[in-house]
Amino acid sequence: MTLINSQFLKVVKDEVGSKIEHRVNIFKTLNPDVSLIRLDSGDVVRPLPPCAVNALVKASKEMGNASTFKGRAPAQGYSFLIEAIAKHDFRSRKIKIDTDEIFINDGSKEDISGIGDILCRDNRVGVIDPVFQTYVESNVIGNRAGELGDSGQWSHVIYLKSGKETGFMPEFPVVRPDVIYLCYPNDPTGCVMTKPVLKSWVDYAIKNKILLLFDATYEAFITDPDIPHSIYEIKGARRVAIEFRSFSKSAGFTGLHCGYTVIPNDIEGYSFSAESSARLNTLWMRRQTIKSYAPSYIIQCAAASLYTEEGRREIRDNVNYYMENASVLRQALQRAGFNFWGGENSPYLWVESPTGSSWDLFDRLLNTCHILSSPGERFGPRGKGFVRLSAFANQSKVILAASRLSELDM
Repeated sequence: MTLINSQFLKVVKDEVGSKIEHRVNIFKTLNPDVSLIRLDSGDVVRPLPPCAVNALVKASKEMGNASTFKGRAPAQGYSFLIEAIAKHDFRSRKIKIDTDEIFINDGSKEDISGIGDILCRDNRVGVIDPVFQTYVESNVIGNRAGELGDSGQWSHVIYLKSGKETGFMPEFPVVRPDVIYLCYPNDPTGCVMTKPVLKSWVDYAIKNKILLLFDATYEAFITDPDIPHSIYEIKGARRVAIEFRSFSKSAGFTGLHCGYTVIPNDIEGYSFSAESSARLNTLWMRRQTIKSYAPSYIIQCAAASLYTEEGRREIRDNVNYYMENASVLRQALQRAGFNFWGGENSPYLWVESPTGSSWDLFDRLLNTCHILSSPGERFGPRGKGFVRLSAFANQSKVILAASRLSELDM
């Protein structure tokens, strides 16, 4: 008999998703002619930037010519893309990142969920609550999470308290984790970390020998010049932090899949069985050669085009489009009297339910405004009482949604 990884059985059922589907199906049955405005999605709606389209076409033609054909991509990625990343994302901000510290991937989610492959199963993991569930569920299937309790929290996961009292900035945990996931700009709250706050976490990690996994997927949406775009803007971060980035949201690459991970050569881990330490960068390269290939030449050419002058301009246009949506939603929520966070340096807005129930606000937005939102329970126990609105939508629909939100009597 074939035995399975029974950890997968713990995460198969999506109860929140089932509740959403049930409510939406009832609404559609009762209102067959009504079109819902989807502000629940993390997927983009804008097409690929022209620079990427042109690069895809050019690279495809190269692949059809024997003299310019490319086979399997190097495990770390093509040097032309890695060099562009090092130059424009880091050196331009006076951050020292070497090219052998950058790994091209099929999107940040793949590496965020796969980084546990090079970490011991005995590591205690810390996450912010509310949290992007991939951080938790990837550790469930990696057998690090323990059992799910009645509170909705996993027994071996350390939850960093984060609430409106602290502006959704996490508090240092009482119990020391070995690994901590941080995501800023944050999904789902849309909040950002100032440089002093981020420095305090880097200092904490150095003092306590903790590995920080920093998800910077939404850094392109930062508008405040004082907010750090990279954890490596903080002195000492190279010793304790791995950073994940993606082209999915800023460049509309959700259908292409491309991102990168930065693992500085300074970070080391220890093996009790081998009684020795090893660089995580070296372990990750070995993992990549065993389990993964970098994206195709065609995809990496498209990603590299984003760093041209034309590409950077088109990225700004994309980001501005979504941030204009966020601004429209912010103004509408203010007029309606809601308490909310985010939407200034992030495409997400975290809205508090006046009744304290996520589902009350979800139902009100669905049935009164014909708006589909994401209930806070989707992001963990401390998401209760909130919904997330996304600016990843067509602008005309966002304007219509805003007019309906403004008229709500809360």
